[in-house]
Amino acid sequence: MRIALTTLAAAALLAGCATPTPPAAPAARAPLKLTILHTNDHHGRFWRNAQAEYGMAARKTIVDRVRAEVAAAGGQVLFLDGGDINTGVPESDLQDAEPDFLGMNRLGIDAMAVGNHEFDKPAAVLAKQRSWVKFPMLAANIYQRTPQGPQRLFPPYTVFERGGYRIAVMGLTTDDTAKMVSPANIEGIEFRKPIDEATKLLPELRAQADMVIAVTHMGHYPNANRGINAPGDVEMARATKGLDLIVGGHSQNPV
Repeated sequence: MRIALTTLAAAALLAGCATPTPPAAPAARAPLKLTILHTNDHHGRFWRNAQAEYGMAARKTIVDRVRAEVAAAGGQVLFLDGGDINTGVPESDLQDAEPDFLGMNRLGIDAMAVGNHEFDKPAAVLAKQRSWVKFPMLAANIYQRTPQGPQRLFPPYTVFERGGYRIAVMGLTTDDTAKMVSPANIEGIEFRKPIDEATKLLPELRAQADMVIAVTHMGHYPNANRGINAPGDVEMARATKGLDLIVGGHSQNPV
């Protein structure tokens, strides 16, 4: 599990109208000071252990402090999670991670990527977890086979408004998931290549948003040296055009 902080500055944009007698251009929007909070690979650590590590209460203390500092400076916050809420601590596993997902609501998570460990339990458990959260679980590349043809199992993206700017957040999950979980838990589910899905969606997202962020569970492999793993964030950054930021999880290495 990691808590990280990223600050972005978006330049003010001017809008005009190409007509023979153009009206005066509207006033530029104020620059956006956006702070991205992100966590990933929580793995059931909702409680503080005997070594005084982890715990969502301590995490909320940090998050609330950062939110207050950003607000005092006139900035905006977006809080994302890179997935893998499930699996790791018996107290969480035996409760289907209910304390964890409810704790994420209290933290004020805005959106999360679906991780491979979200499929460690049967589909009925995942459906229950989705009903608990007050934020979208995103995955553009996970499809469910239906009589009408393949349909995305999760929303592919969501759009937020911060300080007058529109920010699209797209979710992506490693296609290695299919070989990492029990086949019974993913019956009828297809994990398509994230880079392909991102490439298809990016023109649509750029048309409706000022900024596009990918929240992923694909892994960060330095210089794209992924070995036997499916392609990760570095390869996607190189292969696509239009992403302003990638917030990732899965490999769990500090970036």
